[in-house]
Amino acid sequence: MPTPHNTAPDNNASNNTGAGVSTPAFSPLYQQIKGLILQGLEAGEWRPGELIPSEMELAARFKVSQGTVRKAIDELAAENLVMRRQGKGTFVATHAAQQVQYRFLNLRPDAGDLQGEGRAERRILECRRLRAPAEVARALALRTGDAVMHVRRTLSFAGIPTILEDIWLPGNAFKGLTAEQMSNYQGPTYAMFELDYGVRMVRADEKIRAVLPDAEQAQLLNIPSTTPLLSVERTAYTYNDVPMELRRGLYLTDTHHYRNALN
Repeated sequence: MPTPHNTAPDNNASNNTGAGVSTPAFSPLYQQIKGLILQGLEAGEWRPGELIPSEMELAARFKVSQGTVRKAIDELAAENLVMRRQGKGTFVATHAAQQVQYRFLNLRPDAGDLQGEGRAERRILECRRLRAPAEVARALALRTGDAVMHVRRTLSFAGIPTILEDIWLPGNAFKGLTAEQMSNYQGPTYAMFELDYGVRMVRADEKIRAVLPDAEQAQLLNIPSTTPLLSVERTAYTYNDVPMELRRGLYLTDTHHYRNALN
């Protein structure tokens, strides 16, 4: 892994010279260390759930102070890319961990919580490889016509279909994905992506609007076509903001609500 470059502090990052030319902006040293650790994560040097080297080991590796490494790891932890465990060290964050299994699912039952509600019953309606339509290709930073995997499924709680999802994934990264695999995996789908394909979703953007279902959507959710739904379009990214999933969901909210914590 490369070593960091010498940098100027933030407050001296851009100074005007007498000739009216600005010096280039430099990133703080801890940001460079953060970037080097991210490179290791992206390259699979440390896989989801694995222990990364200690702050002391990383400081020796990068020839920087332990405080600089700690500040870099603080930011990675704040972004849910690593998890600190008291007395055990720092681990690569994983969707298989109980506390982050529902990180991207903001639909909550009106009574109780997700843990009490139990695992959603998945019904895979379609799982096939196809050529990416232009809109999907744009969202996944692909070319129109590139191979993608398309999955359509319903998620039911207490036997009631509550979410209808269409999921598109880059074909090269998810070769061999099958409906049986999607159905049989007992943990979160993102944990399966980590385990079987080495792809970890680290953040997501969502767009939400109220819609009415078309006839097919209403039939799959077993609702009248006049039932209002939440349409949630999510683009999920792996390290370095590489888009790896486009997911469009229709959420039934008669017994559930969409919850988002803002800070």
